[in-house]
Amino acid sequence: MKIGLIGTGLMGQPMTLRLKQSGFDVAAYNRTRSKLEPLEKEGVQIVDSVTNLIQQCDCVILMVTNAEAIANIILTDDVKQRLKECTILQMSTISPQQSRTIRDEVLAVGGEYVEAPVLGSIPQVKEGSLQIMVGSTPEQFRQLQPVLECLSSEPIHMGEVGTAAATKLAMNQLIGSLTTAFSLSLGLVQQEGIDVEKFMSILRQSALYAPTFDKKLQRMVNLNFENPNFPTQHLLKDMLLFAHTAEQRGMDASLVQSVAKVAQKAIDCGLATQDYSALYVAVNSVYSDPSARKNKAK
Repeated sequence: MKIGLIGTGLMGQPMTLRLKQSGFDVAAYNRTRSKLEPLEKEGVQIVDSVTNLIQQCDCVILMVTNAEAIANIILTDDVKQRLKECTILQMSTISPQQSRTIRDEVLAVGGEYVEAPVLGSIPQVKEGSLQIMVGSTPEQFRQLQPVLECLSSEPIHMGEVGTAAATKLAMNQLIGSLTTAFSLSLGLVQQEGIDVEKFMSILRQSALYAPTFDKKLQRMVNLNFENPNFPTQHLLKDMLLFAHTAEQRGMDASLVQSVAKVAQKAIDCGLATQDYSALYVAVNSVYSDPSARKNKAK
């Protein structure tokens, strides 16, 4: 099986290398040619167009920003006609309805479509320990297991297309809500002059603790959001997707909409491409000015 990968950004690049190093025949495409140079140095075949990639590969992995990017890449008239007998393995975070719509268009031209969004980031890609949720037929899941198990020790078949996308949004909603809640509590503790480690020692021993709190603690305390594994702008996109999906189901999405506002405020502070722990800056607005952040970090 030859695998193509479209989208060689934060996640796509290490995924491509992981597959290559595991013995898969891999080719890659990106609209920005310079992003492919590190992969080319590692012996990955570089392809100059989406159509050429699809023609050469049995399975094409998509790891791009959103559903609009997917449509612009594989659902244009000149590309769609090439999808016959090609499997699209869609690993980006999109809504369940968006995933089903893309599936229907791919199936209509004789291709196959599988959704497999991931939980985890660059370190987990390199270790092959991503959590992968799969929406597909049982047969598709079996056929793609060698690829999926290269990236995850235990990919989970959630059900038909849409179920994995919904599960991923549910997970990312928790990322945003937990981080916002922790930012608020940490900010109050600091404003009241309470020793942060004493606060954390109580939290760690309580039923309220989540490991992500310690993972983000030093970033928040040091106001250092550089070298992100998951940027704030991507979190905002996912919060809005969750809110829209929840509203379609008749759910009250006001909590998620509040988190989205916090993420937007962080972006307005110039932190769009920084780590999403920058939500801390937004809820503790005393540090929202860039120069204030630098002085506080010192």
